[in-house]
Order: sequence, then C-alpha cells, then structure tokens
Amino acid sequence: MKIAIIGAGPAGVNVVETFRRFDRDSEIVMFSDEPYPPYSPPAMMKYFQTGRELHYWKGKNFPDVFNVEYNQGAKVDDVYPDDHSIQLDDGKLVNYDKLVIASGGRLYAAKLEEFKEGVYNFKSLSAAEDLFGRVKDKKANSALVIGAGFIGTEVGLLLKDMGLEVTQLVRSRVMRRMLDPETSKVVLEMIKDRGIKTRRGDDADAVSFVGEKRAEGVKVKSGDVVTADLLIAATGMKPNIEFLDGSSIETDWGVIVDDHLRTNYPDIYAAGDVAEDFDRFTGERTVHAIFPNAVDQGKIVAYNLLGREVTYEGSLSMNSLKHLGVPVIAAGSMEGEEIRRRTDASLRKIYLKDDKITGFRLTGDISSAGIFRTLLNKKVNVESIKDDLLKPNFGMGYIEEVVRSASHRI
Repeated sequence: MKIAIIGAGPAGVNVVETFRRFDRDSEIVMFSDEPYPPYSPPAMMKYFQTGRELHYWKGKNFPDVFNVEYNQGAKVDDVYPDDHSIQLDDGKLVNYDKLVIASGGRLYAAKLEEFKEGVYNFKSLSAAEDLFGRVKDKKANSALVIGAGFIGTEVGLLLKDMGLEVTQLVRSRVMRRMLDPETSKVVLEMIKDRGIKTRRGDDADAVSFVGEKRAEGVKVKSGDVVTADLLIAATGMKPNIEFLDGSSIETDWGVIVDDHLRTNYPDIYAAGDVAEDFDRFTGERTVHAIFPNAVDQGKIVAYNLLGREVTYEGSLSMNSLKHLGVPVIAAGSMEGEEIRRRTDASLRKIYLKDDKITGFRLTGDISSAGIFRTLLNKKVNVESIKDDLLKPNFGMGYIEEVVRSASHRI
C-alpha cells in the first residue's frame, strides 16, 4: 500500500507515527510546501523567544526514523481522485492508494489576498521566520496586529517582549469568540498592563491596506489610518483547500469528512486544520483549528488506514495563552450553569449542564486545566465534586470521589 500525505504539521505527523507502530513496510510519501522538516506551530513561540529549536519536536531526522519519503518545498497543485494521483507544482504526478489531506490553514484578514507584500502572519514557519527576521535585524520598531483572537494576542505579546511598540485592533472584545464579556475585559486589562496599545471599535474585517509598493498601514472603519513597520494579519483561520478546486472532493469552509474522517472518496481522508468535521458536543459541522484536535485526528486516520474502522468522537474548541505573562485557557462552550471564583489575580469559570462540564474559562490561574479538559472530554458526571471544582486545592484526589460516586450509582 502507498499512502500519500499532503502536509507535515501535527495531523500529518501523527498519521505517520501511529501508522508506523503497526506497519513498517507500506510506502509513505509526504509533501510539505515549506522548506523545513516537520515542526510544531505552537512551539514556534518558544523558538523565537529562546532561539532553541523546540519546534522540531519530532527531530529533524523524523523522515528517516519513520521511513518516510519526505518532500519539503513541494507544493501540491491538483488532486485527481479518480486516477488516484496528485500533481505537484513542477508538473510531477504521484500515484497513491490512500491519500491524507492535512494541508493545514493560514491566518487571514480582509484584503490580504490582494495586498500581501508587507503583511505577515504567524501560521507557518516560513512567514514567522520572515517576520521575526526583520525584528532581529532591527528593521522594525513598531507592529500593528489586526485581530484580537488568541494567536493575534500571543504574537502581539511576543513582539512587545522583543522590544517593539505594539498596537492591536480590537473589533469589540478580546478573544470574543471564546470568552464571555467579563473574562474578556480581564484579559484586555492584562494585555494593557503589558504595554500593548489597543484600538477598540475598529472593525478589523473592514480594514484596507495603504501604501504604494508594500503595505505600510491600514485604513480602519472610522477612517483613521494606522501605520506601523510590521502589519500582522490575525483575524481568522482559513483552511488551505484551494488546490482541491475541480477535484470533486467535497468542501465547504474546509474538507468535509464523516465520523471516520473520510471524504466523499473512500480512499481519501482529511485531518487537522483543513478538516471540516463536527463539534463533539453540538454535533454541528465546524473547523476547530487547534493542535490537540489535529493530533487526535491524525491518530484516528492512521487507525482507519490500517483497516480498524475507528470512529471519531468530534472535535473540541480550546485555546490557550500560557506564556508571556497573560495565562488564559478557554475550552468548550459557555452553555449551562456558570460557577465562578474570582481573586485579585485570577478569574475562573466552569459551565455545567446535567452535572457535566460543557466548558471552562481560566484566567490568571490555569491550574487544573488538564483535569477539567479530561472531565469535559469524557463527559464525566461531576455532581459529587461540583462545589469543589474551583477550590485552590482541587486536584486528582477529587477524581477518586467521582469514581466512587459512579460505582455507587451502578
């Protein structure tokens, strides 16, 4: 069997790792349009902070260790499902028996496609290297971050930490898709305390770039022109699916998959930021473009390539800021009863429905986030420890109580 994998991010890498635990002989060929070995996007922040190559989290020798024909700097232009082949940008055709689309996504902003020069994003190592190369070479003193989601905020904090003057465009609230108004306000104050200037009320989706040969600033909805040496687009994530045009592979926002992560072609799968799957709790079609989902999906695809017919339970919405002095973690929905605990240094909220956690928002103090995520994922009944969840000493000891209560109900 010959498996072709388009993309070398967390999803593609976990397909390889999991598959090779059981099959060392099948041929695997992997394509990345970037000139690097496989790397971890979340670890890029630490790389630019410390200079340590932590982003190569599987090692630069990953292809040799896992017996993969790795093609870096190889862009896939077309997929021909009926012929079981893909075409690279140099015209080369590659046949496959099974195909995995793990091409990831990219950050984008309005007008970005028509004015790319001088506008940066942080979704690929290539783009990030260019961005931080200008900072390290002292070619930039200021930055404007268009968007106030998790990635835009983290990039802004990192650039501020590196000595730049940073302004952030905020449409209405910081991280508004994931945070309730109260928590968003707390995070906004934390960002301001770090020295980042914010412009609230300027619709980041309505900006237009200004400049002659390259973008030098943006004209916002109010009519003001805001200039900076660096412009960072971070208003949303867009799956990389353009190369699938004309392929008959079904797409909407991303590549549409079933509960086995198969596309409308039985020999083609999709995983990671490019896959439009379904929310674990609502059942609605969605793209939750985060690292843990990509890892989980890569593993599920591998098992199904092996013929095990494993069902995917759905993706989880979760984002976090763990570094740079603004610790925030948000997971799941804000549906149900809210329980909260606020101190001078933190705001912690958990949402419950039918005695099960539907989501949580932790700011300042993110301890126990891993336990909360497990309880959320496993849909554990927490009735017996509901009043203890946000206590300062909450930990694994309380989980034993959950187990005991469950056994008594049985």
